[in-house]
Amino acid sequence: MPELTGILESSLYVDDLSRSAVFYRMLFGFETLVSEDRLCALAVAGRHVLLLFKKGGSLDHVPPHGGSGQLHIAFSIPEGDLAGWEARLTAAGVPIETHTHWELGGQSLFFRDPDGHLIELVTSGCWGIY
Repeated sequence: MPELTGILESSLYVDDLSRSAVFYRMLFGFETLVSEDRLCALAVAGRHVLLLFKKGGSLDHVPPHGGSGQLHIAFSIPEGDLAGWEARLTAAGVPIETHTHWELGGQSLFFRDPDGHLIELVTSGCWGIY
């Protein structure tokens, strides 16, 4: 079988591209790779890309794509940084919906972005592979 080396990009579709880009840059310190009328590409941990697309803005591109509804994305964090992230979210006025303890020992913080997407910060021990 040919090799697959991972997931490079994840996409969220947003109502207000500028508002969402500011949220992710401010909260996480993500670097902007590309910023256009229909999309903003943000560097995540120097190895992944979070694509923020304006809803409906990519339907006339090749290949056309789009999304709607509240989606979920999780970012991995070191276990020792969980309390720091909880404090950062609180200081930024971002309500934490749930603090979950997983069976394998990991923990997660769940909160929403400005479009209602469910964002998770998760330590190792969530999955057998992480």
